[in-house]
Amino acid sequence: KQKFFDLVLTGAICTIPYGLVGLPVLYDVKPTGYQLLDNLFQWIAATFVLFVTVLSAMLLLKSQLMTYFTDSPQFFLTNSPIHQHMETYETPQQFTTMQQTSNSILWKAAIIGILILVMLIPTIFINNLIAERQQRQSDVVQEVTSKWAGDQSLTGPYIFLNYTKSHLDEKGKKISENKTAILLPGELNVQGKLLPEIRTRSIYNVLLYRAELLQEGSFLPGIAGGPDEGNTEITSAKLCYGLTDLKGIEEKIQVNFNGKDYELLPGLPTNDVDSIGLSANIQLDNRILNSPMRFKLPIKIKGSGTLHFVPLSGNSQFYLQSTFANPSFDGNKIPDKRIVSEKGFEASWTFNKANLPFDAFFTESHVKKESLAFGVAMQQPSDQYAKTNRSVKYAILLIALSFSLFFIIELMQKKPLHPVQYCMVGIALIVFFTLLLSISEFIRFEWAYLVAATATVWLVTLYAKGHFGSWKTAFLFAGILSALYGFILVLISLEDTALLVGSIGLFLILALLMYASRNINWYTPVSSAHT
Repeated sequence: KQKFFDLVLTGAICTIPYGLVGLPVLYDVKPTGYQLLDNLFQWIAATFVLFVTVLSAMLLLKSQLMTYFTDSPQFFLTNSPIHQHMETYETPQQFTTMQQTSNSILWKAAIIGILILVMLIPTIFINNLIAERQQRQSDVVQEVTSKWAGDQSLTGPYIFLNYTKSHLDEKGKKISENKTAILLPGELNVQGKLLPEIRTRSIYNVLLYRAELLQEGSFLPGIAGGPDEGNTEITSAKLCYGLTDLKGIEEKIQVNFNGKDYELLPGLPTNDVDSIGLSANIQLDNRILNSPMRFKLPIKIKGSGTLHFVPLSGNSQFYLQSTFANPSFDGNKIPDKRIVSEKGFEASWTFNKANLPFDAFFTESHVKKESLAFGVAMQQPSDQYAKTNRSVKYAILLIALSFSLFFIIELMQKKPLHPVQYCMVGIALIVFFTLLLSISEFIRFEWAYLVAATATVWLVTLYAKGHFGSWKTAFLFAGILSALYGFILVLISLEDTALLVGSIGLFLILALLMYASRNINWYTPVSSAHT
């Protein structure tokens, strides 16, 4: 029976390198393009499939194998130099005992190594659970924002012109051409307030916002390339304003243009700048060439996620103020000035003609506003899933070091643990991640980590006390596990220096393990053999 068990264990060890060969077969992975760490879980799954196949074959041939092992002699280490050396000092019974002890420790270490790999399989399901919960949160946010309003990107105002341009041909005959053009403001000043608003759906909080904006400026005369007074007649003009989600308009939008009030209604005369927006017919003639026209546009909108602006103006200034304390400034340009504190933020942007890739007057041209947009992202910090996912990546470190510690203690105190006991400890370490995931959905990640780690440490500590019967040994486990959990939390919190700190920490941990196991005699002591 012992030989058959050794055969099964040997088969399990042999399937580990063959799992690398089976990885490209079972999964869509290029044999020359993957890395072991990037495909660790797939490698474990491939190895497990191969081991099940080998084990099935052994079970089918169990009776023949048992007969063969019963009739075959003992062959391990019989002709080794160690055996030849020890024959001069030990009796056959003493050497047999030493040989069995050495083999049992070796096989026990191999079993623990396999158990460490097996314990990594549940982390695959935990990663899937994290992705599922994260997707659930995204679905809730999408559901709420679809009924409120989504990301908002504001463009304008700008004027769309229909005009007739006349000229004389070679025969002196007057010819008229109908043309269209877009006229941008020469000056634009935007002042705004962002008011965050949190809506609760299920266990999730969805961050929304309301914006109160005042946009003022003017269209300047004497625009280069524009229609001249002598041979041009403006037939119609519309004042346009781009808006991503019309559902976010809270009040009617009324603009004061050149001393008159106009109401902006849905619909745009052209898609050269925006595909969605508002417009109003305005009274405009060739006076644009000799007098500036001022406008004042207050607007109240709501949205979620981001608020972006497109600086379609010769010279423009933007200023935003909010009580939201965790903004993320993104887009084509970061703020020229910004102040962020616990009370909120203030930010300002400034543009001039040299910053923009177009003139204030252009015809038959499409503006790539996505490359010009800038603004702020107002999103509820929900990095608990990302941090939990990062912590799961350290599962192999947590399980391997914990199992190594148990193995060293059991050798030192001569109180061996059964593989089933190792499995239970491993499951307790895996349950830590599910506790962390579930608790972090209700409280801050750091507090959730503390609660889950404390519960797991106490569970393993009490289990160690029950087996070894010593509070001193149990508290040793508690201290080492607590330090290990704290080390992982530090690595999760760090970003730029995580690799450096992690490498140094692993080196120190390995040094401590080597120091703790320095006095362990992995064979039967020679002194006992002499006696």
